[in-house]
Amino acid sequence: MAEAVLKGRSAVVIGAGGGLGAALADAIADEAIYEAIHRFARRFDGQRHIDMTDEVSIAAAAASIADGLPPALVIVATGLLHESEHGPERTTKALDPAWMARNFAVNAIGPALVAKHFVPLMPTSGRTVFAALSARVGSIADNRLGGWHSYRASKAALNQLIRTIAIEERRRNSSSIVVALHPGTVDTPLSKPFQGNVAPGQLFDPGRAAVQLLDVLDGLRPPDSGKLFAWDGAEVAP
Repeated sequence: MAEAVLKGRSAVVIGAGGGLGAALADAIADEAIYEAIHRFARRFDGQRHIDMTDEVSIAAAAASIADGLPPALVIVATGLLHESEHGPERTTKALDPAWMARNFAVNAIGPALVAKHFVPLMPTSGRTVFAALSARVGSIADNRLGGWHSYRASKAALNQLIRTIAIEERRRNSSSIVVALHPGTVDTPLSKPFQGNVAPGQLFDPGRAAVQLLDVLDGLRPPDSGKLFAWDGAEVAP
């Protein structure tokens, strides 16, 4: 991305208190392209607060930067896979409506509400990027193993929302890019219980994963908007 194009622009990372979110914010800072970087997280000492399950919180977060430099980049780096005694379901017998709703609240509804409140702050001309972390397991076409019902379904919903938001945003800014990203398996607490099944060389340090994702974003163009891309730049079927 050319610095001249991004002069007077800011970047936003939602979920900057997590392993990958923090690494993304740091990598963006290292690029020194944006004049300001806004870091939001649910638990984040000294930084701006946001709760993905509370629209009032999301609206307040957006309002806190509304009078500053417009964001040309917004990354939603949040996600839920396991929590307390709950984890991915192996069979339909394990389905729990409250846990399923919790997955959708964090993985699909939350990012959609971020788009609702942050996308209107983004410029109406020039290249802009709104990206949300999704997962390959959210691909319906790629589902060959079953299981992980709530997580898969919530990420599939996110992918559909990204597609729909991309279509709407294209009418507002023809140079906009709205995408979902599959970061691969990153060495963070989210993936910790499942790292034993990861192939050698496929467990990424957060710093490396962040750079990989930013490289993918740098290579995208408006026709790529609405799609899901993996860490290596490959498009993932919906």
